[in-house]
Amino acid sequence: MTSSTPRRSGRQDGFLRLLRAQWAAFRAGRGRLLALAASVLVTVSIGLLIAGGARTSCVTGKGEGPCPAPLVGPDGTAVRDKYYFVHQPLTGNGSVTARVSDLIGQLRVPDTVPGVRNVKQGVVPWAKAGLLVRQSLTQGTPYAAVMLTGEHGVRMQYNYVHDVPGGPHNGPQWLRLTRSGDLVTGYESDDGARWTQVGAVRLGGLPETVEIGLFATSPGALWDTAAAFSQVTATFDRIGLEGANGSWRYDDVGVSMESDGTTPHHPGRAVASGDKLIVTGGGDIGPATVEGGLRADLMLIGGAVGLIPVLMAAVTFVTAGDRRGPSGAGLSGAGAAGDGLSARPSGAEPAGRPQATRLLVAKAVVAGAVAFVVGLVAAGVVVPVGLALLRASHNPIQPITLGTGLRVTAGYAALSAAAAVLALGLAALLKRAVVAGGLAIALVVVPHLLAGAGLAPWLLMVTPAAGFAITQSVPAFAHVDVAPSLLGGYYPLPPWAGLAVTCGYAVFALGAATQVTPGGRRAQPGTASAPPA
Repeated sequence: MTSSTPRRSGRQDGFLRLLRAQWAAFRAGRGRLLALAASVLVTVSIGLLIAGGARTSCVTGKGEGPCPAPLVGPDGTAVRDKYYFVHQPLTGNGSVTARVSDLIGQLRVPDTVPGVRNVKQGVVPWAKAGLLVRQSLTQGTPYAAVMLTGEHGVRMQYNYVHDVPGGPHNGPQWLRLTRSGDLVTGYESDDGARWTQVGAVRLGGLPETVEIGLFATSPGALWDTAAAFSQVTATFDRIGLEGANGSWRYDDVGVSMESDGTTPHHPGRAVASGDKLIVTGGGDIGPATVEGGLRADLMLIGGAVGLIPVLMAAVTFVTAGDRRGPSGAGLSGAGAAGDGLSARPSGAEPAGRPQATRLLVAKAVVAGAVAFVVGLVAAGVVVPVGLALLRASHNPIQPITLGTGLRVTAGYAALSAAAAVLALGLAALLKRAVVAGGLAIALVVVPHLLAGAGLAPWLLMVTPAAGFAITQSVPAFAHVDVAPSLLGGYYPLPPWAGLAVTCGYAVFALGAATQVTPGGRRAQPGTASAPPA
C-alpha cells in the first residue's frame, strides 16, 4: 500500500504539470484567444440585437397597445385560463356527475381563397370538456378538473401544469368530481355504475365555498408556428349534483373584447335542452408556453453561431501542434518541449500510447474548461441584459425562477465545453483542421439552425445539437401542443437529456481518439534507442 503512494502522487503531480503546460500552450495561440473573444461578441451581439428590436402589441378593449403581463398560476408559471363555465357554489363537501355524450367543434384552417376565412368542423387534440372545481372565477386561481379530450382520452388536470391520464376513451363517457375538504378526486365510468379513479389532488387553502360545474375549452389549431381559432361544443346529460342545489350560473371566463370594447372575441355559450346542457367554449386551462411572453432562451439564439469560433479554437489546439511536429505541443511527441514533461535524449523513442493519451486528455480538460468560461461569460451577459431590454420596451416576459436562470446560463457554458471536447476529439482523429472543424460545425451548429427554421427538428434528438435543450427556459408540457420549432420553444428532449447526448458524443470522440493516437514514431533501424528507465 505505502509503496504505491509515491508513484500515484508522482503521476498526479505529472498530470498537473501537463495541464499547466497545455494551458500555457493554449494561451500562446493568439488566434485561439481572438476566436474565443469573437465567440462572446457574436453570442452577445445577436442576442441583444434581437432583444433591442423586439416589440409586441395586443388588441384589447381599449385598442392596440402593449401586451399585459402574463397571467401566473399558483406555482409561478405563465398560464392560460379561458373557458366557458356552467357552475354553482358548493359549500363544504359535495360532488358533480355528468356524462359527456357528444363532443364536436370548429377550427380554422389555412384559407383556400385569400382573405376568406376557412372554418371547418373538427376538434383539436387537446380540446377539453368535463367537470371543474375551483377556488373562484378569478383567473390563475387553483383548480382541479376531470375531462374528456379531443384525442387524448380522459384526463385529470389541476393547477395548470399537472396532468394525469385516465382511460383512452374518445366516445361518450361518464365523469365524476368529488370534493372532501381540500381533497378533490376525479373518476370515470363507461356505464355510470362501475367507477374508476383517475386521480386525486389536495388543493391547499381551498375555501369553504368553491365553484363547481361543467366546462368546455379548446386551444387554438396549430398552423406552423401560430395558433388559429378553434372551439369545442360538448353535450352533457345525466347531470347530478350533491351538496349544491342552487341555480346554474353561466360565465365566459377570460373572454376578451374586440377593439370596440363591447363585442366579445370568440365568445362561448351554453344552451339548456331538456335534461341536457350544451356548452361551447374556446381557449385553454393550462400552461402558456407561447402566449405567456418572450422567453429567456431567445437571448441565446445566437449561441449556435457563437460556438463556431469555440469549435475552431479547439480544433487548432490539436492540429496546430501536429503541424509543428514532435518538437511542438501536439500529440505526436508527448515528451516534446512545452508539454510539461522532461525531454528525452536525442534519438530516443518517444513516449508510448498511455503518455500520448494523458496528453490528449490534458488538452481536452484545458479546451473544455476554457470553453466553459467563455460560454458562462457570454450567457451571463446576454441573458440578464437582454431581458432588461425586453422589459424596457414593455414586452411581456415569461416568468423565470432563479434556479432556471442559473441552469440556462451554466447549461450553455456546459454545452460549450462539451462541444469543444467533441471538436478536439474529431481533430485528433482526423488530423486535418478544415475537415474536423467542418464536421464539428455540421454536427453541432447546422442542426440547431435547421431546427430554428422549423426544419428537421428530430435532429435535436440524434445529433450533438441536442445539448441546446439545456438552455430551454420554459418547460415542455405533455398536455400542450406546440409547433416543432425552436422559435416556439420546442425541444424534443428534456434539458438534461439533451446535454447528455452532446456529452456522449464528446466522450465517444475523445475515447476513439485515444485509441488511434500513436505513441509517437518508432526509432528507425540503426538509430540509438533510449536506455530503459
